[in-house]
Amino acid sequence: MTEEPKARSALTGGTTSASPPVISVMLIVPEADAAVAWYKAALGATELWDLGGVAGLEISGAAFFLHEVNPRNPAETSPGQAGVTSTRIEVFVDDPDSFIERAVTAGAEAGAGIEDHQVPWGTHRQGGFTDPFGHKWSVGDKSPLGPFPR
Repeated sequence: MTEEPKARSALTGGTTSASPPVISVMLIVPEADAAVAWYKAALGATELWDLGGVAGLEISGAAFFLHEVNPRNPAETSPGQAGVTSTRIEVFVDDPDSFIERAVTAGAEAGAGIEDHQVPWGTHRQGGFTDPFGHKWSVGDKSPLGPFPR
């Protein structure tokens, strides 16, 4: 019987099973049901689960989560209520133009138009929008995700 490889945890100093970390984002929204409906209609998201006020969604396998505003916790307020956001959600798709167009048609505010950026691995196409809940989205092609020439 072979033993599963172990990795040293940077946070605890102990060992953990060697598997890559998963990073996701939780968006605070004024009303979870309305947000779930919008992300499904506008971005083609699929609902993973809904606990009533907290929901898990995914877009083509990329999971993200929604949490309804919690008036008892000032850290859990939506960008619209706070009047500011310091986070940008980035999504990488085959057709950024269509993804942004679909979001804007469903009520998102258009952001930067699609531009071609010259980067070390070639041309990267990217634009964006702000969703109806105040979250800023950058939408680009998948070019930053691959192995890069050194």
